[in-house]
Amino acid sequence: MSNETEYKPVTVDKPIPNTYDLGNLATFDPNPLDNSKLTSDSDREEYLTSVTRDNVQLLINQILSLPVKTTTDTHGSSTGQNSTMTLIQLPEPSTQLPREKAIPKPKPPTKWEQFAARKGIKAKAKDGKMVYDEATGEWVPKWGYKGKNKELDDQWLVEVDDKVKDTPDELIDPRTLSRAERKKLVKKNELQHKRNLKNQGAN
Repeated sequence: MSNETEYKPVTVDKPIPNTYDLGNLATFDPNPLDNSKLTSDSDREEYLTSVTRDNVQLLINQILSLPVKTTTDTHGSSTGQNSTMTLIQLPEPSTQLPREKAIPKPKPPTKWEQFAARKGIKAKAKDGKMVYDEATGEWVPKWGYKGKNKELDDQWLVEVDDKVKDTPDELIDPRTLSRAERKKLVKKNELQHKRNLKNQGAN
């Protein structure tokens, strides 16, 4: 009597060929299962094991047909000698896997969003906080410290607008006017902020 283990062949024939998603290391068997063996308590486990084994063998055959890459690695060797590793390059997955977690529920609209929807107010496009300054060749902030809106303050020569020529406004320095308008806008924003805080306290 031989003590050698009997191995099944590596070739597997199926009436309907399997499909594969090697990127996910998956194979899909469209062949129907034998219902008589599934309902039999004595044959069920052996039958399912056999079908699983054949499908795994088909998957391995497909994986071994992929491009192989050999590398030399010294890591993980106690002797310090180079060890050769054979790697198989898997393709990109083709099957979309389900999400691990449920899709997040949409957040309820804020009071401002509700007000804007009633009034038909559309949000302004966010085009970033930086702008390119052609004079210096650098990106600078639009507002605030060294902002582009203060560009007029540093100019030693300012062109007078044609609209104000021969009027009392012709003698007003545009640089001074620009600074005054910014300060006026800052005060307006501060007052609006205080008003909002007061309204929130009232609610």
